[in-house]
Amino acid sequence: MPQPLRLDPDRFFPIDPRARGVARDLFAGVERKPILSPHGHTDPAWFATDTPFLDAPSLLVQPDHYLLRMLYSQGVVLEALGIAPLDGGDFERDPRAIWRTFAAHYPLFRGTPSRAWLDHVFSAVFDLDVRLSAETADHYFDTIGARLAEPSFRPRALYDRFNIEVLATTDRALDTLEHHTALRASGWPGRVIPTFRPDDVTDPDREDFVSNLERLGVLTGEDVGSFAGYLRALAARRASFRALGASATDHGPPSAMTADLAPAAAADLYARVRRGGATAEDAGLFRAQMLTEMARMSAEDGMVMQIHPGSWRNHNPALFARFGRDKGADIPRPTTYVDALKPLLDRFGEAKGLTVIVFTLDDTAYARELAPLAGHYPALRLGPAWWFHDAPEGMMRFRRATTETAGFYNTVGFNDDTRAFFSIPARHDMARRVDCAYLAELVATGRLDEDEAHTVAGELAYDLPKAAYRL
Repeated sequence: MPQPLRLDPDRFFPIDPRARGVARDLFAGVERKPILSPHGHTDPAWFATDTPFLDAPSLLVQPDHYLLRMLYSQGVVLEALGIAPLDGGDFERDPRAIWRTFAAHYPLFRGTPSRAWLDHVFSAVFDLDVRLSAETADHYFDTIGARLAEPSFRPRALYDRFNIEVLATTDRALDTLEHHTALRASGWPGRVIPTFRPDDVTDPDREDFVSNLERLGVLTGEDVGSFAGYLRALAARRASFRALGASATDHGPPSAMTADLAPAAAADLYARVRRGGATAEDAGLFRAQMLTEMARMSAEDGMVMQIHPGSWRNHNPALFARFGRDKGADIPRPTTYVDALKPLLDRFGEAKGLTVIVFTLDDTAYARELAPLAGHYPALRLGPAWWFHDAPEGMMRFRRATTETAGFYNTVGFNDDTRAFFSIPARHDMARRVDCAYLAELVATGRLDEDEAHTVAGELAYDLPKAAYRL
């Protein structure tokens, strides 16, 4: 017998009756605020072409590394989920069979944020009222497929239905931005903007780094043979992004290390890494120098700078060799910030007009390092709980660890950081509920007046991200 699917209206709220009542009132004031999604990984082609989504697996399973990593950990091979090996090996091509495999393993996600997000999508977006299981897999597949064929489920219609005000994609430095250009020319009023992510031309450890530099030169018409020409090429790319509405950059180095080399030393370092085969020491120093160079450019052109350090990307070499990047094998590692950010902050920590938003996968650093840093340097802000901590407990740990030192106004609200377009409302719903739960606890324990809690709830949901990302 299929089990019912029902979203608890008090999900993520405190157990204490008084605090729960306050959380309900706070959430009622922010539930319907427009969604600002200033950092994400949706595909701009969806909105440029406005073509229908294909089916449940390609929409909900295959792009979601949260799902892939959990299934892989329990012995589900990626080929069974329709992921094609790079060597041309065989893989499951039948969407219904892929969905049945996923549905049969859905219990693996009990207690995870993925389960909460997906149940929200199934219930609130597709109007499904029974729980996903092996028994209901075909019902889900057919229902979702039928809905995706409706005009109201095309990307632009869903953008409006989800009450999205701004949605930022994340785009490589070498991206031609053709879909963003087409969007600008289409006359559609939705606001989908790019974000400049230059790791493909700033990380010498990438296997394609040297060839990417050559492509950067061709794309910009600059001579990247010198460090000065390389910096001009990056500035030109940033200008191209800004012309299409970009307000932010994003950087994903392995660590938060920054450097501030003398011009001649920086030029010599660039010459070494440009030749290829950079030593680990040179590669790390170059990434560190480029974070400071990007901060300098942001101080000049006004783009908000985001730093997402601390992930050992593609930790599983066999999986990387077989399937490539972004298949769920990225693993957090300890990350320090006080020493690492000092060269950048010594130079730009008080720069007027500069905003540097720092994220972490090491949440032990919040109270020890990041909250004190953001609570002092005018240029520094704390990004929300990220990736492995983008969950009710992680969000609550973030607030509890940072508020006493950094307050609310040295943070930037929430961003969903997702490839899963359909989960954006679910993620913002969760974040708003958790923030309201935290604020309600402050009210119930006499640490914040209720009228102030209502003000802060609205600021966290909308005002702070709008201001921080200059939207």
